[in-house]
Amino acid sequence: MRVEIWSDIACPWCYVGKARFEKALAAFPHRDGIEVVHRSFELDPGRAKGDTAPVLAMLTKKYGMSEEQAREGEQRLGENAASEGLGYRTEGRDHGNTFDMHRLLHLAKERGRQDELIGLLYRANFAEERSVFEDDERLVELAVAAGLDAEEARGVLADPEKYAADVRADEREAAELGANGVPFFVLDRKFGVSGAQPADVFAQALQQAWGDRSPLTTIAAGTEGADGEACGPDGCAVPQQGDTV
Repeated sequence: MRVEIWSDIACPWCYVGKARFEKALAAFPHRDGIEVVHRSFELDPGRAKGDTAPVLAMLTKKYGMSEEQAREGEQRLGENAASEGLGYRTEGRDHGNTFDMHRLLHLAKERGRQDELIGLLYRANFAEERSVFEDDERLVELAVAAGLDAEEARGVLADPEKYAADVRADEREAAELGANGVPFFVLDRKFGVSGAQPADVFAQALQQAWGDRSPLTTIAAGTEGADGEACGPDGCAVPQQGDTV
């Protein structure tokens, strides 16, 4: 069975959602029969390559929140990440264009190293001090750490058309499936799970998709408050004070 995950490296809920999904997958009795494929989704596709900004400044400018609100939101996101055993720098991170990362992830898919690379990209972006947006060599280093060839990775980054059509195709398909935010999980084209749901929701979806040949149905959608936390064009859901993490 195939599980497709639409996500963006700049999306904190994608980072958290991946960990929650993997917790459910690890406990799934048929986990050896699951193929996971990561699909491209850009939260800020209009941002030019090289145009970077501190995350807090980006949040205040793009989403109209105060600096205090941005700091509080990042702190609560950090608490959610920590609850899943993930590192998260609540200050000092930057934000930029992720298109080249998505192109590298398509190379990694062809080489059987996609999950390794996306994990390293998430950790580098959210938990490590050195920026993933500063230069191409940073991305080459991460690609090599994931098991890719350095020169092949440099060749992709040097050719802006390499895998560009694959990224755009993923994004078009997300729109066709009705995904307007990420993370968005599609299980064998039977069930969709929107947002960084708890692990037990992913476990339910895996079990249902494994044994059910029904049309695509969105899990935990359609009732107030049921959608999982996600990031979209209007920003990332921020857990409120008192929410369970």
